[in-house]
Amino acid sequence: MTEETAAAAEAPAQGTEQKFAIQRVYLKDLSFETPQGASAFNKQWQPKVNQDLSTKSAKIDEDLFEVSVRMTITVSDGEETLYLIEVDQAGLFSIAGLEDQHVAQLLNTTCASMLFPYAREAIDNVLTKGSFPPLMIPPINFDALYANAVQQQAAAKAQEGDTTEAEGAKH
Repeated sequence: MTEETAAAAEAPAQGTEQKFAIQRVYLKDLSFETPQGASAFNKQWQPKVNQDLSTKSAKIDEDLFEVSVRMTITVSDGEETLYLIEVDQAGLFSIAGLEDQHVAQLLNTTCASMLFPYAREAIDNVLTKGSFPPLMIPPINFDALYANAVQQQAAAKAQEGDTTEAEGAKH
């Protein structure tokens, strides 16, 4: 028996078997507004697209997590909003046998990356039904976003530590 085979045979007995599986993908929320109604189609416009993206995750059960990718897109012409679309695409993921740090990374990168194409498709479908041209929403590097967020948290903690030390020196 090789070392890898022996380690694999021992892992389930120790309860450290790693598991990752997608259980379900679903549309959690969808909103589409055209404040100008039909008048939006009667003029030439120079659209300005604003895209906001956020992710959330929550532990549902011992090894079950919900992850959602929320995209809000506002298209305006000057000060007038042509349309606003908000999609909250969610999924249930089964994750076990990983350290908390790895679970957080998996939820914020891999799971979000899996949900993003579904959100883009939902937006495209709604825009088509609303008689607006499709948007070419670029891919998003969730790994880079996560690394940036971790780096910002570390910098904030370091600065908070410096502030606390400086205040302690004043007293």
